[in-house]
Amino acid sequence: MSFPISEASPVRFAATLPPRADVVVVGGGVIGVMTAWFLRERGLSVVVCEKGRIAGEQSGRNWGWVRQQGRDPGELPIMVESLSIWKRLAAEMGDGLGFRQTGVLYLAKTEREIEGFEAWTEHARAHQLDTRLLTAAETMAMLKGAAAPWKGGLFTASDARAEPWVAVPALAAAAAEKGVVIRESCAVRGLDLAAGRVAGVVTEAGRVACDQVVVAAGAWSRLFLGQHGICIPQLSVLASVAATEPMPEIFPGNAADDDFAFRRRADGGYSIAPGARHDFFIGRDSFASFGVYLPVLKKDFRSTNFRLAAPKGFPDAWGTPRRWALDVTSPFERQRILNPAPNMATLAETQDSFARAFPSLGRPRLKTAWAGMIDSLPDVVPIVDRAPIPGLIIATGMSGHGFGIGPGMGRVIADMVAGRPSGHDMSRFRLSRFSDGSPIRPGPSL
Repeated sequence: MSFPISEASPVRFAATLPPRADVVVVGGGVIGVMTAWFLRERGLSVVVCEKGRIAGEQSGRNWGWVRQQGRDPGELPIMVESLSIWKRLAAEMGDGLGFRQTGVLYLAKTEREIEGFEAWTEHARAHQLDTRLLTAAETMAMLKGAAAPWKGGLFTASDARAEPWVAVPALAAAAAEKGVVIRESCAVRGLDLAAGRVAGVVTEAGRVACDQVVVAAGAWSRLFLGQHGICIPQLSVLASVAATEPMPEIFPGNAADDDFAFRRRADGGYSIAPGARHDFFIGRDSFASFGVYLPVLKKDFRSTNFRLAAPKGFPDAWGTPRRWALDVTSPFERQRILNPAPNMATLAETQDSFARAFPSLGRPRLKTAWAGMIDSLPDVVPIVDRAPIPGLIIATGMSGHGFGIGPGMGRVIADMVAGRPSGHDMSRFRLSRFSDGSPIRPGPSL
């Protein structure tokens, strides 16, 4: 399989759609796949419809971190569970996921960052994590040949990594073996409603009757839900990533500061990315959501490159329709996979930052580069909740954290669908927080 996964990638999942299922999942990223996995374990019949390819968008384009460290306190209990599930899946499936517990290391250049690290250790202690606050000397000792003036670090040895574009399709294949019906290149155009509640979905390949629908459509969720009168303040940011040629090992796990982030790869190179830089396309939805995003903009303004317009066909492009009939081609069919060009200028800065931090290695040579669109919300925390339409569940806005938390969140969503207790406090993820006057507070800036 070529990387990144694109419309040219062969269809691997082409199951025939049944006339009826208990649940239809919209979206074949890690959240959709793992939700279907656990729904099937609970004895429900489930269909996953993916307009492009499994893991074709951000679930296959992310950094590949499986981290507890730095999580919002509301996410952390689910992430602890998720890591446990990752370990079980790796034991069952072998090396096919690329899963390794090699640790996550955050690097601090300022005393203010150290204070933020120290504050977050309270959450680590509450969940018995093996997180340690490191001195400058301890930090430098962990990184071979490092020369950057870091004042300290935060390290969680039990955190892990996996290879996203390999792992998610592998999990999908295992879910299909369990009886999950997965259909790629099959857009869901919209919900079929009867008496105000979910009665099915209308896909480009026909209707599937069902009692419940899970919308896990990533960057496309706002557009899909808006068609049915549900407005969520979701926007998307472009994140650029590159894979280097093989290099000597400087650290076996994942590490980041504000200038760059890296993850050791199985091929001997590193995945590298800007530590905090991303690009944002200004579209119609961004104007509508300006007010609610002010807190996070104030916190993160200088790390954002603003662009005037999204490429044609993107969810928030000016020309993308916001309404369409269900018997005609939808925006989801016109743009099967979001495949934005990476910001090579930003990646060049990342190469320079890496070279300054590790001068003995020199400037890393890039083997390939790519970008993905991260579905984000104003407080950088997802919506996982029942919608105002009976039978509809929203699971979106993972804000770049979805790959690691995917298995745990999939379990939670499946139990929500099945009417079982989630085992976690889900109030942080409620949809109503954007309309009930609650203060919008971004999560930890780690």
